[in-house]
Amino acid sequence: MRIANPIYDVVFKYLLDDEKVARLMLSALLGKEVLELAFRPTEVRQPVEHQDGTEWLVLRMDFSATVRLEDGSSKLVLIEIQKASNAWDVQRFRRYLGSTYCNPEHVYVDPCGREQALPLLTIYFLGEGLEEIDVPVLKINRNYPDVATGDVVRIADPFVEALTHDSIVVQINRLKGRRRTDLEQLLAVFDQGQAFHSDPHLLDILEENFPERYRDVLRRLLRAGAEQGIRDGMDVEDDVVAAFQEQARKNAQAIEEKDRAIETQARVIEEKDQALQEKDQVIQEKDQALQEKDQALEENAQIIADLKRRLRLA
Repeated sequence: MRIANPIYDVVFKYLLDDEKVARLMLSALLGKEVLELAFRPTEVRQPVEHQDGTEWLVLRMDFSATVRLEDGSSKLVLIEIQKASNAWDVQRFRRYLGSTYCNPEHVYVDPCGREQALPLLTIYFLGEGLEEIDVPVLKINRNYPDVATGDVVRIADPFVEALTHDSIVVQINRLKGRRRTDLEQLLAVFDQGQAFHSDPHLLDILEENFPERYRDVLRRLLRAGAEQGIRDGMDVEDDVVAAFQEQARKNAQAIEEKDRAIETQARVIEEKDQALQEKDQVIQEKDQALQEKDQALEENAQIIADLKRRLRLA
């Protein structure tokens, strides 16, 4: 089965725009059944200069939704996906988190009728992943340890939940055919080892090896691959990535040329300093020669004076 590659933003958005599919994905990632889900808009338009000098407005759609879990709790879930590692991603994620924490709309009403800040959970799909950790899925879970005893407090508090959050990191490049759990079997749709060499927009998935309960995910991605608008969107993303890479290459080249110019300038200055040093040494040698000459003249004058005195005495 050939499905659209969900590592592309446009496909990822299309995948999670389906509420049933989104609940399947989130339930698998969270390890808890998602009973209700309410999407929240997350649109960012970013100007990007194309190679031909024109400027594009790139629509970036990340996922944000309020979910109610089987244990009755509610969370605000944020999902971000990045294909390549970029220096600005961490700061972009931090800015997004900051704006989310500050948003007064991210609240819920507890059983006592009090308005509370929604606990936050972030999920990151990383194309290149972390350098030293060879694990497909990481869950960063907080706990409440008693510092004196080391015992973990089992009761969650709204104050702590509102000011800290758990995270899940999916390392797409670490999937590598790993299918040990239901979650890893589901995440097979992100395994780039199954991409067509001639068309990275598509992945080749064996439906019979995919869990039956997650087949809706496959069917959604199958429809995405058949839609021309989605294919066009992937082409645009490729162009944008190419534009970013070209700009990064130009920046690296400019920095390299600047470093070479600085190195050349430093070498010229060093050569000038060496020439000045040699000139100073020549001057010093001349001064020393003149001093020796003056001393010799003085000694000759003294000898002549002694001879004259002896002649007068004779």
